[in-house]
Amino acid sequence: MSPESTGQNEHYLRVFWRGFRTWRGNRPFWAGLFTMMGGLPIAYFPYANMHLGNITLAMSTTAGAGSLIIGVLLITLGLTMWFHHIVRVFAGVAAILLALISIPVANIGGFLIGFLFAMLGGALSVSWAPGEPNPEPEPAGAVDSAAAGHGRGAQQPGSEFHTTAAVSQQPEQYDTTVEADGGRHRAG
Repeated sequence: MSPESTGQNEHYLRVFWRGFRTWRGNRPFWAGLFTMMGGLPIAYFPYANMHLGNITLAMSTTAGAGSLIIGVLLITLGLTMWFHHIVRVFAGVAAILLALISIPVANIGGFLIGFLFAMLGGALSVSWAPGEPNPEPEPAGAVDSAAAGHGRGAQQPGSEFHTTAAVSQQPEQYDTTVEADGGRHRAG
């Protein structure tokens, strides 16, 4: 074992962080996080009591059940974006619609905090697209025999599959004579 091999001696937090970054990069992570953060204030504020000194201010309204449903659905959609990212467009559109519905139903969308987070999460989910894998680089030793200049234009046997020849394309020569109908076509 050489002192340069660091693969076996890595700290478990570094291994966990690398795995988390890989997991996070394969799905709309931030969209799900913002959507869940939008659902929390929408569901919480109708059932919260604020204490201002000796005064208790209850913000419960008749739409408390609607606020709870919208908040729970937004949290569920955020988790769906994380764990079932194939339906990210549906989840994003649903999050945007629920955020818009939360304005009249849930205390102005959780005092605009939940509304803004849910709208941002929905928009990020709709716009997210999975990344393309990087193309594998060519090996350093793989050189075409024609490009290497093995002289006098002779190819080695079996090299016809490895060489690429650029075919020069000449512009087509069009017939400039006018057709009988003047170049117009009739349908029917």
